[in-house]
Amino acid sequence: MSLATRHASADESPGLLLWQVTNRWQAAQRAALKPFDLTHVQFVLLATLTYLQASGPVTQKALADMAATDPMMTSQVLRTLESRELMQRTVHPTDGRARAVAVTDAGRQLTNQAVTAVEECDAAFFNGLGDHLPPFVQALRTLRQ
Repeated sequence: MSLATRHASADESPGLLLWQVTNRWQAAQRAALKPFDLTHVQFVLLATLTYLQASGPVTQKALADMAATDPMMTSQVLRTLESRELMQRTVHPTDGRARAVAVTDAGRQLTNQAVTAVEECDAAFFNGLGDHLPPFVQALRTLRQ
């Protein structure tokens, strides 16, 4: 018995293609982040926190929402980053029930070094798209919603 699929070929399955491309991209990002001793999710949370923090105190929920990460996983990753003194948690200045998360100077420095490597990795990875890159990015924005 064969696979009950609507696709004549695996190369017609958008889900499978996305999976394959994502795996290759993640491998490239892992290699780019290895010198910084960061996982990709650690980098995303640090970079997002650094970005958000410029506008004032950031709650863990706001960070998870902006990064599109699971709140429980975010908490676990933040514990690791806090143990490395790359970020800290303090009492939120306007919400006594919440904790504010903030990147430390060391975390900001590491993040700004790593973002260069991540963006260079992205440029090399997506270079093959050439003029198709802007519509590809727009398609990703559409799917993100």
